Formats: sequence, C-alpha cells, structure tokens
Amino acid sequence: MVDQKIVLALKFLLLVLFFESTFEQQQQERLNSPIERAALLELRSSLGLRSKDWPRKADPCSVWNGIKCENGSVSEINISGFRRTRLGSQNPQFSVDSLVNLTRLKSFNASGFYLPGSIPDWFGQRLVSLQVLDLSSCLISNAIPGSLRNLISLTGLYLHDNNFTGMIPSSLGLLMGLSVLDLSANKFTGSIPVSFGSLQNLTRLDISKNFLFGSIPLGIGMLSKLQYLNLSSNDLSSSIPPQLGDLSNLADFDLSFNSLSGSLPAELGGLRNLQRMLIGNNLLGGFLPANLFRVPSQLQTVVLKRNGFSGSVPDLLWSIPQLRLLDISGNNFTGILPNGSLNANASSAELNISENLFYGGLTPTLRRFLVVDLSGNYFEGTVPDYVSDNASLVSNCLQNSSNQRSLLDCTSFYTEKGLTFDNFGLPNSTQPPAGENTGKNNKKVIIWASVLGGVGLILFFVILLVLLLFCFRKRGTMTQGGVGVGPVTPVPSGSSPPPPGVSIDFSSLGDTFTYQQLLLATGDFRDVNLIKHGHSGDLYKGILESGIPVVIKKIDLQSHRKEAYLLELDFYSKVSHSRLVPLLGHCLEKENEKFLIYKHIPNGDLSSSLFRKTDSEDDGLKSLDWITRLKIAIGAAESLSYLHHECMPPIVHRDVQASSILLDDKFEVRLGSLSEVCTQEGDTHQSRISRLLRLPQ
Repeated sequence: MVDQKIVLALKFLLLVLFFESTFEQQQQERLNSPIERAALLELRSSLGLRSKDWPRKADPCSVWNGIKCENGSVSEINISGFRRTRLGSQNPQFSVDSLVNLTRLKSFNASGFYLPGSIPDWFGQRLVSLQVLDLSSCLISNAIPGSLRNLISLTGLYLHDNNFTGMIPSSLGLLMGLSVLDLSANKFTGSIPVSFGSLQNLTRLDISKNFLFGSIPLGIGMLSKLQYLNLSSNDLSSSIPPQLGDLSNLADFDLSFNSLSGSLPAELGGLRNLQRMLIGNNLLGGFLPANLFRVPSQLQTVVLKRNGFSGSVPDLLWSIPQLRLLDISGNNFTGILPNGSLNANASSAELNISENLFYGGLTPTLRRFLVVDLSGNYFEGTVPDYVSDNASLVSNCLQNSSNQRSLLDCTSFYTEKGLTFDNFGLPNSTQPPAGENTGKNNKKVIIWASVLGGVGLILFFVILLVLLLFCFRKRGTMTQGGVGVGPVTPVPSGSSPPPPGVSIDFSSLGDTFTYQQLLLATGDFRDVNLIKHGHSGDLYKGILESGIPVVIKKIDLQSHRKEAYLLELDFYSKVSHSRLVPLLGHCLEKENEKFLIYKHIPNGDLSSSLFRKTDSEDDGLKSLDWITRLKIAIGAAESLSYLHHECMPPIVHRDVQASSILLDDKFEVRLGSLSEVCTQEGDTHQSRISRLLRLPQ
C-alpha cells in the first residue's frame, strides 16, 4: 500500500515538472514585442499572405508558419512557397518596409515568392543582423544596392534566377563572412569584381548565366575553402588562370559556354578533390597536360567538348574508376584507344568522343561505357561484340557498318600518318613493289601527264568559250526585254527531295529546342528583334531562358530551298572549327518552318565594323585600325584554308563576302553564311559552275 502511494506521488511530480517545462517553453516562444507584432501584421497585409499561414489572432512565434523566434523576438522569416490571397495576387510588389522594425532578424527567405521591383536601399542599412538573405526566383529587377555591403554578418546571399541588371557591386567583396554567393541566371554585365578574391570563407560561388565578360580574376584561386565554382554561360575571355589549381577543396568546376582561349594549365592537376570538370564550348586549344589527371582521382564528369584541343588524350583519363561521363567531342584529338581489360565491369558510364581524329581499331576500353558516340572519327576494323548496340558509329572507316566515310577519305587519312588502311576488309589491289620497273613507270607518268595536260587545256578553252557564249546570250536577253533577269524563284520544299548523300547525325548538332522556347527567346519573332532577311532565312536576335544571347535563323520552306538548311545541318554534323560560327541547336518540329540557333557574335559582321560612329562632337566615322584589319584578314584566311585544305573532301564556301565574316568581342573571325557550302568531290557540271556563282543562274 505504501509502495503504491510512492509510485503515485512520483507520477504526480513528473506530471507537474512536464507541464512546468511546457509552460516555460511556450512563454519563451511567445512574441513579447508589440512593435514586432505590428510589423509582422503590416508585412502580412503588404504581401497579401493568407490567414491560413499567418492567422491574425494567433501568436506569430508559436503558430505562424515560417516564423521562428529567439528570446521573444523574431529571428527567422521563411515565406518560400507561400501563396498570396486573390487580392494580393493582383498587384504583387516588393513591399517589405515593415522589416525595418525587426531589428534582430537573422534570416529572410522569400525564394519563389514573387516580389517584383527593386531591393530597397535601406535593406543594407537597417537589417544589419541578417545572416542569410534568400531572394532567389522573386522577379526582382534593376541593380543590387551598394548598401548590402553593410550586412557584415551575412553568410549566405542567394539572388539567383531574377532580372538583376548592371554591374556586380565590387562592395560585395567586403562581406568577409560570406560562405555562399549565388548570383546566377540574371542579366549582370561587366567583369567579375576583383574584390571577390577577399571572400576567404566562400565555399560556393555561382555567377553563371549572365552577360559577364573580361578575364577570370586571379584572386579566385586564393579562395582556399571553395568547393563549388560555376562561371559558365557568360562571355569570359582570355586564358584560364593557373592559380585556380590551388583550389584544393574544389569539387565542382564549370567554365563552359564562354570564350576562354589558350591551353589548359597543368596546375589544374592540383584539384585533387574535383568531381565535375566542365570546360566545354570555349575556344581553348593545344595539348592536354600529361599530369592534368592524377591517381587517385574522384572525377565523375569530364566535359571538354567543342574546343580546339589536339594531340592525344592522357591514358589515365580512360581508366578513372568513378567516371560516369566523358565528353571530349568536337575537338582535334587524335591517336588510338588504349587497350583496356576485357574483364572491366560494364557500367552506366557515357562516352562521347565524336568529331575528332581518332583512328585504329576499337578496343576493350569501350566495354565500361553503356552509351557510346564514336561518330566522325577514322576508326577501322570490325565492331566487337562488347560495343553496345545503340552506339553511334557513323562517319568512320569501320567494316560492315552503314554511313561510313569514303574509301578515298579513309585511305588519304591513313596514308598521311604513314599507315595502311584495311580497305574495309576487302582485298587490296595488287601493286608492284617499290623500286621495280622505275624507269618504265617514269615514262608512263610523263606520257600520261602530257596526254592529260593536253586534254585539260582543251577542256579549259571549251569551258571558257561556253561561259563567254552564256554571258553574251544573257546580255542579249537583257537588252531585248529592257529589264535584267531576276533571281530564280526557289523550288518549294515539297517538290524536291533531300540532297543525295546527306546523312545527318543530329546527336552532334547541339540541343533540340521547342518552338515555344524560340517564341519566348525572340518575343514571338517581333520585328524589333529582326536582324536582317538573309538569302537562306530571316535572322532574329534572342535570349534563351538560361540568359544566353543567340541568333535564330527562321527558314520558311515555302520560300527557301529545303536543301539549304539540310546541307547546313549536314555540314555542322561533320565539321567543327573555332573559326566557324558555333551552332547551338535546332528546332525542326514545324512542317513548313525550320529554325537553326547560333551563338551570338557580339561585334556583328565585317561590313558593319570597318567604320564605326564615334561619340565625339563631329559625329564622324572611326575607321578600324590596320592592326585589327590585318587580324581579321588572317582570321578569314585561316577559316577558308581550313575548308579548302583540312577538310576531306575539300569544301567551298560559295558566299564569302563582308556580311559572312562575323567578329567576336576580340575581333576574332567566325565564318558564317554556311548554307551554300559544297564539297569538291563527285560534282556535276551544274555544281562545278555554281562553285563560283552562289545562285543557280
């Protein structure tokens, strides 16, 4: 009996202690300041928040969603994902003036909650206790106020996916406590502030998808705690600083879709914790440093596509254990594949080495890759069983495979390297040993040269006579009619088949865009975005959802030849060079309209750049200096030399004029107007004449 009383007493004591603890906790969580309560109610009204989330009569600290308090004051506000009332949704604004009375606020998160307008200047003057400010995806516009430099307690600043404009304030470099700075997917211009090199506590820096230009500040390499660096989808130029190799904690490294040039610095081999290396779609070149990839390596993704790299690929890169994606397509890499082990375990890894100069046989190295693209190389021999059935093998020199290169193309390539081509597995033609019957062969060569020379001379005069008669006849027709003969109307696409011999590999033609994406990028193809009416389509300027400026060619198949855009796609699927205007993608979903998407070239074409208006009082024209003119001439010559001498078979542009020569921000040449290109192999009489004349007549 006594024991039962003791047990009951203990239970009662525990119950009292529990209620006392709960009461004290509730007392601490209640909002004590009438001023802060009034501020929250005003904020509720100005933002049009629903009573479901913030009920008017309840205590904010204990009941309101997204509110946290410390010592009776509001410390955190999170309205991310909230919905406005019907009235509040009619005219949403950046109306948060009542926050000035929340002097102990440490975190404000409104991500995904639309706040159209500008960040008020008082934000950085009154909210000095802020540690986290998240205004991502809020439709905020205009510039970042310089007053944010006063938020010295700030550790996280998230302003991505908005419409900020102007230059990034260098004063952000004064926020020494910043750990995360995300300014991506906005419309910032100018260069990356040098002051960012002072943010020694930074672990994540993302300023991708803007319109930044200039070079990468060397001070970025001093941010020893940095784990994530994304500068992609801008217009950064110059070379990659070797100092970035000092970022020993870096795991994610993205410099893709810029205009970076030079070679990859060997110092990047010091990134021992790197998991993702994305440097594709730049103007980089040269050999890959031998010590760029080291053992052990944590690399999972390596993308070097669409550059101008050459030479061989380091053997270590093929055997990195954790590698899941290797994309080095669209370069000038060469060499043979390493001999991997047949016992290597197959994985879900993806390999894309298309549009390079690899040759030789296929090796067991390919066994570890589930998705494989080897197109546009010079591999020979048979296709082993361990190569996946969905592998892309077109435009090689492989046996028993469709859509391979011509015998002449393959033989010429292997001969230039001093190697013997396997002739697609067929018996080679019998040839006399070298040095045998040399005298007879020399006589035969002389005889044949004489005969062919005479025949060629006769043909030259015959063709010249035909051209003269054609010109006189055309002049007579013009005189009789009183009006010159105009261009021939292009044949509608429905009545002409695609050009023979065209086999397009769409996997190497960039991204596939939807028609809706292009409407958004160009504002429904408004006239204000029309650049010009080209002979192969109308050119529009536009900005993709990612913020990348592009030029979109709209091709009406009812008024333009279908063959033109197919030939251009075929050309881009087989040819890649830094001197050509980059093709970013295509949209072929509409029956009578096709669209090609190119990278925007800042300085336009040569015809509009030779002379420029000045800002001086005389409003005169400033001539392009001769050093730059010489640079442009050399660039144009290099692009044509590539088409004529490095492509097999040789390619003729057929539309070289000032408007075809485009200039980037450094006045480097990018050759455009590629819809009329043709090869010099197996041409008919008509196409031989049209090499010199772009239009059929």
